[in-house]
Amino acid sequence: MTATFVEEEIASQPRLWRHVAELAPGFASALPARGERVAVVGCGTSWFIAQSYARLREAGGHGWTDAFAASEFPDDRSYDRVIAISRSGTTTEVIDLLRRTTTPTVLLTAVTATPGAEAADQTIDLGFADERSVVQTRFATTVLMLLRAHLGEDLTRAIADAETALDLPLDTLVGAEQVTFLGQDWTVGLADEAALKTREAAQFWAESYPAMDYRHGPLAIAQPGRLVWAFGAVPVGLADEVAGTGATFVWHPLDPVAALVVAQRFAVALAHGRGLDPDRPRSLTRSVVLATAE
Repeated sequence: MTATFVEEEIASQPRLWRHVAELAPGFASALPARGERVAVVGCGTSWFIAQSYARLREAGGHGWTDAFAASEFPDDRSYDRVIAISRSGTTTEVIDLLRRTTTPTVLLTAVTATPGAEAADQTIDLGFADERSVVQTRFATTVLMLLRAHLGEDLTRAIADAETALDLPLDTLVGAEQVTFLGQDWTVGLADEAALKTREAAQFWAESYPAMDYRHGPLAIAQPGRLVWAFGAVPVGLADEVAGTGATFVWHPLDPVAALVVAQRFAVALAHGRGLDPDRPRSLTRSVVLATAE
């Protein structure tokens, strides 16, 4: 079988993360300084990446950081900088926000000749991480790795773990009938993204929750033949509770973003098994461009 675009893009992630780590110092002036009050916005995958970055930035003591779906940005709240994430640079809600806000803005994008880039005060060009597949994988993770590097993280282990993630077997997972992804703290966004990838690529029943909240109801659907898949730290006792339902608990001892690579591969494998083209998900396009009132 000929590899799909998304499979090639997934496989390229360790190389791209290494490259963006080298480039990170050159982008420092466009990214938030320590102490700035920051909002990070995006839609879909980009919003989930924004959530993860916001939690990491605050936890690292770099300053107040909020994440919003671009359509839900609170115009009456004050920030020192707005970071917008849009692979295409054409996402309607992101462009609307960039045009109306008076706060200094930075757009992280893979395409710079776009309305989004024109509307932003500064643009970070990550065109080397652009994708041919509708389904986002490497652009989103490369953005997050750039932001992690800017926070001072050493990405060496994450890159090595991503290479490991590309070879981990999936045979025992792809026969599942349902999957629920869980995260804690900054990995909640990764769990949301893993579930989105699985729904997009494979039209598969996938849910996501904060790991501690999972026991407040969603645990009721766990049963034999289903997966409960965690990223990052796992709450004490949760794996045993899942095992007690008969569901399979999945966790990989990898950097959480590298563990997301395994979930990306899982989504593609499910798509192939269901006779679907993961590059062209049903009802989806590369960018959501909406009609707006003048």
